[in-house]
Amino acid sequence: MPKNWTLKVDQYINANSNCIIATAYVDSFPSDLPLEPNIREPNLKSSTYRQIFDSLTSEPEKFFQRNNGIVLCVNKVKPKNKTELELEILQANEGGNDGIINGGHSVSAFEQARKFKYDLTQARVKVTIHIGLSEDEAKDIALASNTSAPVDARSKVNARGDYKFIKQFLAKLEMEEETKFRIAYYQNQSGAPKSPQCNVNHLIKLINCLDRNKYNPNKSKGKHPPVSNNPSLSDAERERLSKLLPLLPASLWIEQRLFKTIEEHITNPRKKGIIDLASIDPRKNTLLPDSRYSFGFSAPADIAMPIVAAYRVFLDEQYNWIIPFDEFAEDFLEHLWNNYYKKYLVSEKLAGNTVGSKICRNPVIWDNLYVSAQNYLNQQLLKMVGSNTKREELKLAN
Repeated sequence: MPKNWTLKVDQYINANSNCIIATAYVDSFPSDLPLEPNIREPNLKSSTYRQIFDSLTSEPEKFFQRNNGIVLCVNKVKPKNKTELELEILQANEGGNDGIINGGHSVSAFEQARKFKYDLTQARVKVTIHIGLSEDEAKDIALASNTSAPVDARSKVNARGDYKFIKQFLAKLEMEEETKFRIAYYQNQSGAPKSPQCNVNHLIKLINCLDRNKYNPNKSKGKHPPVSNNPSLSDAERERLSKLLPLLPASLWIEQRLFKTIEEHITNPRKKGIIDLASIDPRKNTLLPDSRYSFGFSAPADIAMPIVAAYRVFLDEQYNWIIPFDEFAEDFLEHLWNNYYKKYLVSEKLAGNTVGSKICRNPVIWDNLYVSAQNYLNQQLLKMVGSNTKREELKLAN
């Protein structure tokens, strides 16, 4: 059922038939309005929030002139009298997209100031109330609203609904694998870890590494994925990524298995108390997207990318595995780790270097792992041919 909130105002005007502009009391402003149409959640540690809070609590009587105001979307507005407006808001499960479009930091500042007993009786705030907006219209206003701090590209992509195809795939995967994915789709998302591995763009990077058609080392350019921080999500890009999404479970497994391998290595070091791998910090933790996997050390967010990319050797043009994934995945990762990747991380540590995002800008690493993957695949195919030949000989003997 729709929920109702009362907004106490000094005055209000009808800007048009679907928009009301009001001067509202801060000391009674509803603090539990939904943030459904907002493109990010308030961050109480941000400079934006601190500036609003300081402005409100130091000179509340001047807050109206200093604040950009709050923008709301509601289903209906009913004036109760000259000083009160009743706001009817549809909840998300009713198909509504009502709530705070812009001004979440301000509303959080109101709540905190009241909590600490500041006198806000003189404080007012401008409120623009849009009535009956569609989801797309609300998002358009949210994206266009002026903000005192930049909104990250991921939040804008999410507000446009461009991550829907990923969300739907993960929802299905959660049911199939009986797990939960912790993914941050927008800025300051509550309940989502700040671990870079839990950023939605990290998932896109992982499956991007398996695009053997777009990133082919036999080409003169574009041999390996660029692993950009903010991948474009045009219609064509979403179509390409949709074809790659079925490979996401495999790419997540590769990352998880690499972290387990690193964990095993640093748990039983050659010299007690010494980590001989570059950029591995045992004082911090890492959370991976699948909530079943957490590790007591930190590693660069992109550390698994070249390993994941090496697996694309085993894919055909339709993104099917040439050899069943379960039959080679474990042994192949051990092959890459023992024959190359571990040695690389140890050598960087000895040289006093950190790797970080440099991993993704070093074509030598990607080339070496890819060549190693090709050699491994050829060996496996030769074994399979030899095994089939023996079977044929046995049949002939009988």
